[in-house]
Amino acid sequence: MALRDKKDDERMGGVRNPYLQLEKTTVLQEARSFNEMPINSRKCIVTLTKILCLVHQGETFGTREATETFFSMTKLFQCKNVALRRMVYLCIKAMSTISEDVIMVTSSLMKDMNSKDDIYRGPAIRALCAVADNTTLQSLERFLKQAIVDRNVSVSSSALVSSLHLFSKGQDVVKRWVNEVQQAASSCSGMAQYHALGLLYHIKQKDRLAVQKLVATQIRNSSLSSPFACCLLIRYASKVLDNSEGNISDDIYAFLDRCLRHKSEMVVYEAARALVHVKNATSRQIAPAVAVLQVFLGSPRPVLRFAAVRTLNKVSISHPNALKSCVLDMETLITDPNRSVATLAITTLLKTGTESSVDRLMKQISSFMHEITDEFKIVVVDAIRALCLKFPQKYPVLMNFLSSALRDEGGFEYKEAIVKTIISLVENVVEAKEAGLAQLCEYIEDCEYPALLTGILDMLGRQGSSAPHPYKYIRFIYNRLILEDSVVRAAAVDALSKFGQHCKAIRPSVIVILRRCILDADDEVRDRIVFALSVLQGSDAADICNKSPLALATLEKSLKEYIMSPAETPFDISRVPVDVKSTPAPMIEDEDEAIVELAQTARSRHVDIRKETEDRILAIPELNSLGPLFKSSEPGGEQEIDAEDVVIVPCAKIGCDETASAFVAFPFDTSIGSQTFETRLDFMVRDCDPETEELAEDSYEDTYALEEVDLTLGDFMVAASKPNFSTVWSSMQTGPEVSDAFNLDAIPTLEDAVKDVPKFLGMATCEKSHEVPSGSTRHTLFLSGVFVGNISVLGVAKLAFDQGVSMQLTIRSENEEICNLLVQSLS
Repeated sequence: MALRDKKDDERMGGVRNPYLQLEKTTVLQEARSFNEMPINSRKCIVTLTKILCLVHQGETFGTREATETFFSMTKLFQCKNVALRRMVYLCIKAMSTISEDVIMVTSSLMKDMNSKDDIYRGPAIRALCAVADNTTLQSLERFLKQAIVDRNVSVSSSALVSSLHLFSKGQDVVKRWVNEVQQAASSCSGMAQYHALGLLYHIKQKDRLAVQKLVATQIRNSSLSSPFACCLLIRYASKVLDNSEGNISDDIYAFLDRCLRHKSEMVVYEAARALVHVKNATSRQIAPAVAVLQVFLGSPRPVLRFAAVRTLNKVSISHPNALKSCVLDMETLITDPNRSVATLAITTLLKTGTESSVDRLMKQISSFMHEITDEFKIVVVDAIRALCLKFPQKYPVLMNFLSSALRDEGGFEYKEAIVKTIISLVENVVEAKEAGLAQLCEYIEDCEYPALLTGILDMLGRQGSSAPHPYKYIRFIYNRLILEDSVVRAAAVDALSKFGQHCKAIRPSVIVILRRCILDADDEVRDRIVFALSVLQGSDAADICNKSPLALATLEKSLKEYIMSPAETPFDISRVPVDVKSTPAPMIEDEDEAIVELAQTARSRHVDIRKETEDRILAIPELNSLGPLFKSSEPGGEQEIDAEDVVIVPCAKIGCDETASAFVAFPFDTSIGSQTFETRLDFMVRDCDPETEELAEDSYEDTYALEEVDLTLGDFMVAASKPNFSTVWSSMQTGPEVSDAFNLDAIPTLEDAVKDVPKFLGMATCEKSHEVPSGSTRHTLFLSGVFVGNISVLGVAKLAFDQGVSMQLTIRSENEEICNLLVQSLS
């Protein structure tokens, strides 16, 4: 509670606020006055107000004391004082959830609901619906349906709002009131229109076609006069467009365009906001909305300026060219007295401006960074992150700003955004790598957030080990082993082990450091140190953790077969195929359990099919000598190829309602790349007696055309993720490398390119490169896979979006022919 002094009382004329420093015991004692006769209206109103204050302040009432107070309030229905009656209604609603037997007050509320005095009817309906349950809802249905279409606006709106609250208790009952709700939506009252439209949407929201019909009907309703109802209809129209994958229908577009000329600024802004957020909308379609928002930029009202610049800030991500006409207006907002408006204006200019304006904008925004909240500071940092990828040559200016911001005060989210931006600079701008690593090393000396420390240490292990002077960063990591808690110490051990694995010159020093800490108090830290030392002191230590993971089921089977059968040669682990790692999908909240179960069943079924196929192939003498299965796709038809080195295993017999397989093996010609095979099924038909199952002696030849089989390079590649891609990529820099540039005309966005390119090549994405930052126009994909013959292949795809997607693809492998083949496959 806030404390008041004598001066405060004097400023209020010596009258003390009776609702400060309330005590529940005292208020409940005062509630006994409800039982006095005659009723003191003024005293009861003050007591009811105190009860409401306690409830809304979170005071806990026991069930017994709440029930006693509730039933004491019901005796106040005997008083005809209007102000007291309205306070009783409010307290009934507030106490109904913590009291017992509240349904007993139903008769008094129904009496007021059917009263001739309209001043009682609306509040009584709201209070009655608060205490109603499923058992009483049926009996109230007739009264509520009449109240929805009542001529009195307050009564009708009260019934509509109460129906919205009752919808969660009895959907089936409320859905039967749709005709009355539609009648209320056509009334002349703006308040009733607004509430009726909201209730109609809740009734029909599960039916996609019904919602579309509702929107189509209401946009032709010329009697829709309420600005609130218009805003609500605009939002529902936007949802219809989102569900229809962004295809703007002529009627909805005409409605939104008409709302841009509405007399209410609220409706105009809502329509402009809806238009610019339509999926797949063209710059021409959003041009009227941008023009309206440009007018709002010069409004004398700060709220309109803020709304307009905030919306344009989001538009700059998807349609930067559409904002060229707004540049001068946003330039004037840089000096706006409202710092929130000025911040959004500058970040929008950073996203849409030219390289020559970066220095001036960064200087201006630095002058008032200390005056804005962390929320808007994060907006600025996110804009700088996009600017780093757009103008990488401006990294000195941006890095200076980020380093200064990192030293300033701020919360965890703000610091996290700065660290992510610096990491993005380090990973995408080669020239900024050393400067970024130095800034992060300096920051971890004073960082108070363990989550940020572990992330920075992980990045230092990945990027610092491949830097020109890796020994510079060892001291900062070693300090974390001495000064921080166990979680950070464990991350520091991992970072040091990466330096030892990939930098032979400093490996002895790393081993010495780890040995000094082997008696750490935390068992997790000790275990990691022991593992790191065993790796660093073994043979081929630098490559142990970078090998592709093996298919464990196949490895187990191969080892058992090797043990059971006498063999003079040692076990060849290179013949065991690597494990297939798919790109992780984005996390979906509230995923349906049935879908999860279905997905798990599909994944387990895929594993069973692979194992079953491998067992069948190894059981065929002609195919057993080819070795273990490398990759399996969906079953296909037979293909007859006339070649001396082709192995064909036909199916001997296929009965009715039976499934069988035919196999063909042929050498892969790497000079051809993707291939398409025409397939047909040649067979002999023999009739069968359905009762005795005896085959007829006569037979005849027949042919059945099958679908074509497309064999792409992705079928010869297994997606295998690399735990430390950057280090493995650097270790292959002396080997074969092929690079080429492509225009991906068939791919509209960066997000689609990130999905389609790895899928076409059959490779896995590494280091979370499958996630495209929001608003980014440049992105880098790290790809890894294993080609037929257990040949490791790595790729880096640098993507850029400017009127279309372009890509610079670089492939590294121990086999130059495979590098050329993969690059040529995209031509």
